[in-house]
Amino acid sequence: MIWLLGGLGLLLLFAGGEGLVRGASALALRLGLSPLAVGLTVVAFGTSTPELVVSLDAAMAGEPDIAVGNVVGSNIANLTLILGTAMMFRPSRVIARTVRIDAPLVVFISWVLLGLLADGEVGRMEGLILVGSLIAFTGLTLMQGRKEPSAVQDEFQEAVGGAAGSILVSAVLVAAGLAGLVLGGHLFLNAAVQVARTAGVSEAVIGLTIVAVGTSLPELVTSVVAALRGQGDIAIGNVLGSNVFNVLGILGVTAVVLPLEAGGITSPTLWIMVGTAAAVALMAATGKRITRWEGGVLLATYLVYVLWLVKPA
Repeated sequence: MIWLLGGLGLLLLFAGGEGLVRGASALALRLGLSPLAVGLTVVAFGTSTPELVVSLDAAMAGEPDIAVGNVVGSNIANLTLILGTAMMFRPSRVIARTVRIDAPLVVFISWVLLGLLADGEVGRMEGLILVGSLIAFTGLTLMQGRKEPSAVQDEFQEAVGGAAGSILVSAVLVAAGLAGLVLGGHLFLNAAVQVARTAGVSEAVIGLTIVAVGTSLPELVTSVVAALRGQGDIAIGNVLGSNVFNVLGILGVTAVVLPLEAGGITSPTLWIMVGTAAAVALMAATGKRITRWEGGVLLATYLVYVLWLVKPA
């Protein structure tokens, strides 16, 4: 029964990812926003909804290891497993804004998280500052997203093609896609956590791996679908925006509701998070494109990271 529910969850994730990418692409075209802006906000925040729900539930259930590990593990998985997989399917160019602003911002926020957890806790005031920063980031991104050159907009319109319907139809597609992603992620996550706990895996490792990957499946599906549809800006923007939202939004909101302790999330894991963010920023800056072999390196990095986590004590 557990495996059946997990399989149903995966199907909902794929269907939800397709609906979200189609609807968000059409909305961007109708509202005059760039695909990257939509990927950094609507798509990224929407696909991060499962992480928010899980972290809040874990914090209120007295399981800070899962709450914090979910954020840290998701950020590592986003930059290695998800971006690596998407680029393996279809390499993508990297636009100037990503090189100048978004990738360095993810590196900076990774450093911020490392600093916040240095004393072993994220307090309520720190949570409020994180949420306020998220609001400012979202506003600036949407404002800049309306200033893309006409050539970029024309290219995007050609890529979207017939997917651009009315705003209402596009909004329904986005809502239905998000619903499928959240429900699918919930079903898959419950099945995976039950299996892991039966196998005797620690709470910290569950948070960093099973929960992190489970709640990141919407990002994985959405990024791969976007890459396959030739919308690499949405794929890359989804990953970078999700990492921003994970720290500023998920950790921020959760800490406002209930201050969090780092628990079993150790410094080496946090340094891995910072290192992967720096590596992706470097890839984006060199050649203005993330290639297939670079995607392979990111995937290999994730496999080594997981093996290191689950190694015998």
